[in-house]
Amino acid sequence: MSDPDAEKIKAERLSKMQEEFGKKRAKKLEIEVNDVNFETEVIEKSGSIPVVVDFWATWCAPCLMLSPTLEKLAKEFEGKFVLAKVNVDESPAISRKYAISSIPAVKMFKNGKVTNEFIGALPEPTVEQWLYKNI
Repeated sequence: MSDPDAEKIKAERLSKMQEEFGKKRAKKLEIEVNDVNFETEVIEKSGSIPVVVDFWATWCAPCLMLSPTLEKLAKEFEGKFVLAKVNVDESPAISRKYAISSIPAVKMFKNGKVTNEFIGALPEPTVEQWLYKNI
């Protein structure tokens, strides 16, 4: 036999945990983007929240240096933008469309358009300033 108050508390806690889990899933801060889902995940999504697109490749050392900085700042900015990562080797069509000739290349999308960009592995304070200026 169980205590009705204990069952009520247990149900409330479970409900709260489910709600928090749902919020975390809804606020996914980093997404993998490719030729197939770029339109939905970047262009359409940028109508409601800025999307920062990191064009990178596994063989690119500066890309691998910049990636943790972008990921850290995405967390620190707490959902003020979405970080989308495009592997240029796996997404040649979208890379051509946005004239990616040097990586890492980072582009800010708002309302379906590129509003600002930078190339290269910039130091964290510079990337942070760029984000504050452009979000």
